[in-house]
Amino acid sequence: MQYRVLGTTGLRLSVVGVGTWQFGGEWGRAFSQTQVDAILEEAERHGMNFIDTAECYGDHLSERFIGDYLQRHERSRWVVATKFGHHFNGFMDRTESFSQDDVRRQLEASLRALQVEAIDLYQFHSGSDAVFANEGLWAMLADQKRAGKIRHLGVSILGKGSEFQAREARGFGAEALQVIYNRLDRRPEQSVFPHAQRDSLGILARVPLASGFLSGKYAPGARFVSGDVRATFDSARLQRDLVEAQTIRQTEVPSGVPMSQWALAWCLKNPSVSVVIPGCKDPAQVAANAAAASLVLQ
Repeated sequence: MQYRVLGTTGLRLSVVGVGTWQFGGEWGRAFSQTQVDAILEEAERHGMNFIDTAECYGDHLSERFIGDYLQRHERSRWVVATKFGHHFNGFMDRTESFSQDDVRRQLEASLRALQVEAIDLYQFHSGSDAVFANEGLWAMLADQKRAGKIRHLGVSILGKGSEFQAREARGFGAEALQVIYNRLDRRPEQSVFPHAQRDSLGILARVPLASGFLSGKYAPGARFVSGDVRATFDSARLQRDLVEAQTIRQTEVPSGVPMSQWALAWCLKNPSVSVVIPGCKDPAQVAANAAAASLVLQ
């Protein structure tokens, strides 16, 4: 495993982390604590030390799985990031809530679920520019940092992107930006990375496998079942991405290299990226993700 420091936070992260949206039950299966334990134990064996979760991956469900694991393992071994701004109502059903009072309640709920005294990286989660620019919200979060409940603040930029949030993040006290970045979606190279470089912000690349399309598992024409978030994607765009992924596999991925590992290493070869956060449904996927670190120097 390789490690990089996340911006100015001083947090030393494994370049491959553990994404945990799947633990909330929206990626085609439900998880048990035993299954989550096996995934995190495998990650630990491979030197991975970064977990990214959120308040709305289930109703703090993903956080509770992680918290249960942390209670039985060495907490200091892990850097734990979560997010705020939404309430989970059901499958792909969220209510936005960025008021100061409610975010404070969300923070307390996340601390309880994760069973930690402080969250290492607490991230504004996919909100609009208007709610992001609420100075009172960031002042409250700064107070929570001083109280020792948050170590560092970040911004998980909404999927369509926001150059405004990237440009203004440092001014609001954030030290890291989480963005969708992969071989099929390179928009952050123009809209986010220049601001991150200017302000020494760490970059966390989410969806680095393009929702699995860069895993090599799915050919054009693939369909996804109800209960899998990909079944809600625009069908025409989904098929275009699958066709492009197939072309990339044929023209860019070296022979003998698993496409998923190549895709993760592709992100990490950009020096702006501190860590990639792929999801994983079982220990075998964790091991495969971890192996991407060895490709970065090649």
